[in-house]
Amino acid sequence: MKDSLRAKGLFLVMFGTLLWGISGVVAQYLFQSKNFTPEWLVVIRMFFSGAIILIFSLLKGDKNVIEIWKDKENIIKILIFSILGMLGVQYSYFAAIHHGNAATATILQYLSPIIITIYLALYNKKLPTLKQISCVLMAILGTFLIITKGNLNSLAISKPAIFWGVLSAFACAIYTLQPASLLKRYGSLCVVGWGMLIGGIAFSFIQSPFDVVGNWSFESVLAIVFVVLFGTLTAFYCYLESLKYIEPYEASVFTCVEPLSASILSIIFLNVTFNLIQWIGTLCIIITITMLSLTKKENSSMSKEEDEGNITS
Repeated sequence: MKDSLRAKGLFLVMFGTLLWGISGVVAQYLFQSKNFTPEWLVVIRMFFSGAIILIFSLLKGDKNVIEIWKDKENIIKILIFSILGMLGVQYSYFAAIHHGNAATATILQYLSPIIITIYLALYNKKLPTLKQISCVLMAILGTFLIITKGNLNSLAISKPAIFWGVLSAFACAIYTLQPASLLKRYGSLCVVGWGMLIGGIAFSFIQSPFDVVGNWSFESVLAIVFVVLFGTLTAFYCYLESLKYIEPYEASVFTCVEPLSASILSIIFLNVTFNLIQWIGTLCIIITITMLSLTKKENSSMSKEEDEGNITS
């Protein structure tokens, strides 16, 4: 019985992260083949996903959806999380896809564990371990190989794609660390639901959801529905549900499915090309994620709620 429940948890986390990877590829299709803008897709994705999550939480009787606003300190925290964390990571990720492709955008975003490791070492005034230093160096090597294909004289992807991809990693670090106390007290559904809804409303003043630039077709409608319902809501639910059956560090390890699936699907369906050097770079970053996730288990340095916050795409 225990083994079957663990197998269920592993399936859920792999399925959820696979959906995140597919979502990035679908977004690239909307940007490059249907001429939709990342700004519009971000507004639609965040507004509807946030609203649905909060409605679902209220229907389940989650009083935290209302209680979170009764503490003035929470208002500042949730606004920072919504704008710098949630909106920051969503927009920078889609912008990186728009200027590059889903594969490199997803891989660059997964540099966030390195940023978190460096930040925590500085914050705690504690030198990083040899394993952590090795992870940092491996991630730098992997990034170098991906963006240059090993050639110092050229870039394999555009400078804006690199800029937004690295920025998404920093935003993801904020997204993971900043709301830890809120997640612990009010739960992921409440915090992430409000983060998405507020971020979507705030960004609507920059990009109106009614000002659509893109080629509407049956395929584009299906793609948009997939990004909102499956690439966001279903993926998020599967990840959280998996934590009932497996340890958070195990779930973190299996998030490696996302950059790998985004890379493979981009190559198959969107004609993105990766050479051997770039695959080696991708492998370096995936190994880094795995090593850091296993380090969490050994040190027990992160609580379950903090791991639940590490949901990026």
